[in-house]
Amino acid sequence: MSSSGRKLIPALALAFVAAFATGCAAENYPQSIFDPVTDLAVRVNDLFAGVFWWTMLVLAVVWIGLVFILIRYRDRPGAQPRKIYGSNIAEILWTLGPALIVISILVPTVRTIFYTYERPENPLLVEAVGHQWWWEFRYPELGITTANQLYLPAGKPIEVRLSSSDVVHNWWVPAFGGKRYNHPVTPVVDGAPTKKDYNVLYFTVDRPGEYPGQCAEFCGTSHALMRMLVVVQEPDEFEEWVERQRAPQVGLPAEFRTAEGEAPVGMAEVLARPAEELSLEAQGYQVFVRAGCAACHTIDGTSAVGVLGPNLTNVGARWTIGAGVMSNTRENMLSWVRNAPEHKPDVKMTPFTHLSDSELDALAAYLVSLK
Repeated sequence: MSSSGRKLIPALALAFVAAFATGCAAENYPQSIFDPVTDLAVRVNDLFAGVFWWTMLVLAVVWIGLVFILIRYRDRPGAQPRKIYGSNIAEILWTLGPALIVISILVPTVRTIFYTYERPENPLLVEAVGHQWWWEFRYPELGITTANQLYLPAGKPIEVRLSSSDVVHNWWVPAFGGKRYNHPVTPVVDGAPTKKDYNVLYFTVDRPGEYPGQCAEFCGTSHALMRMLVVVQEPDEFEEWVERQRAPQVGLPAEFRTAEGEAPVGMAEVLARPAEELSLEAQGYQVFVRAGCAACHTIDGTSAVGVLGPNLTNVGARWTIGAGVMSNTRENMLSWVRNAPEHKPDVKMTPFTHLSDSELDALAAYLVSLK
């Protein structure tokens, strides 16, 4: 071996040790698939473990055989190799062996695939709709819609229907063990879709906590900025969250709320109130109405019913702004509403250049107050 080759061996050995140590790190990373928290993830993880150990068995057999052959049949002075014309036993073994291994992998794989499509009894229905570049979550049975942050109860079977409003997306929460495509919806003919236009995932989360996820299919410029957070709560906490979201005037500042049973304050009256008589949040609501934000966004309990952009009902309680772009603070919200494309390329929200700094500040204060 040349001197350069001998110098290369330590470097390769060091690289191998570093890669091995990195792969065996015990730290539970936020998006690790090896800490399953759903029944679906457990089944998928068990399947992976089974395939992995079969692979290791095959690798061990191949390497043992290779090392044996290299040593047993190495070139030696004066040695004459014995001619071998074939072995029926060897041919049977190398045919039956792989066939049995394939069957041992195939059977649990098919069983797991069928398991993932078994609909549980009485699941909570959630519709997860992918947009460029944010997530819409609808609870049709509860009358709630939110964006980018999904709330679920622990111990309750969940049915997630996956679709897209534009291009193909891919809903992936690693700890949940499911990654499936969000296909664009199909055309509606005579009032009904021409076919089922959604994929579906069924699972039950057994551990409360916060679990990050993201789009796993390249969907355009800001694909890498299309994140989500799933918040799993105890059932009673989830019910409290539901009640807060369904409060009749949840999105209105105190100055514009009416007594129970009375008609809500109209847009004309909202705009007619003198700004100096209102809190900063209430002034922000005036700006929200006047600037036309309601054409794209919905805030429950208000006149805003737009569907082009994310639902903003509880935007102040979300962990980030812009589906993972920046932390949710008033300063960041101000920067976002002033010029969203500066933070998220090609986002459809245009810069609010027509608003003054004081108006933008009031608008940001109103949005972060929505919790």
